[in-house]
Amino acid sequence: MGKSIADGKILSYNDVVLRQSDLDILSGPYFLNDRIIEFYFSYLSSTHPSEDILLVPPSIAFWISNCPDTENLIGFVEPLKLPEKKLVIFPVNNNDDVNLAEGGSHWSLLAYERNANVFVHHDSYSGMNKRHALQLYKAVVSFLDTSDTTAHAEYIELTYSPQQVNGSDCGLYVTAISRAICYWNESCDQKDRDGLWFSIVKEQVTPAAVAGMRNEILLLIRRLMASK
Repeated sequence: MGKSIADGKILSYNDVVLRQSDLDILSGPYFLNDRIIEFYFSYLSSTHPSEDILLVPPSIAFWISNCPDTENLIGFVEPLKLPEKKLVIFPVNNNDDVNLAEGGSHWSLLAYERNANVFVHHDSYSGMNKRHALQLYKAVVSFLDTSDTTAHAEYIELTYSPQQVNGSDCGLYVTAISRAICYWNESCDQKDRDGLWFSIVKEQVTPAAVAGMRNEILLLIRRLMASK
């Protein structure tokens, strides 16, 4: 959508700037864009503050996955301090064109958990993004630690991840699963961590809960706008 006067800025939240078109997306059954997902990731980071967790913005995850120059990628990734993180959540997009801003037609989620030394791919549409998730995994795995153990972290394609019931809610599944994982990380006992977050995701990420995410995020943005 163009950045016309009608699509002016409505909210600056941390480093994310939202526009009127973002409200329009949330008001209808539309595919979520990068800005909305980045906003919600930033909100989760603020409400679940921890130096051990990183929710990676879509633009950064996309560049890690598609950067053609290894040297540039090293300089780009190092400030993220990935070896210090216990939990890292990446949005995955199926855009194959690095010159196309906000391209692609499907979102999924790739999460790394250090204690289990595993990457888990949650795809709400029957593994549609598996190739892109594997591409991101291969690009980032060596940056998580210098040890051989972490460099060979396992990749899991979670075949029983919650599935969307329409063609527009994939981004909402990313936000809902990310929220559930953050809740799991904050609430579970250390002894239970090896079980990962699968049961909590199954419990919390239902079609009804995901459908409600549109209005929930919309109301959150409006509340923040009113508080400015």
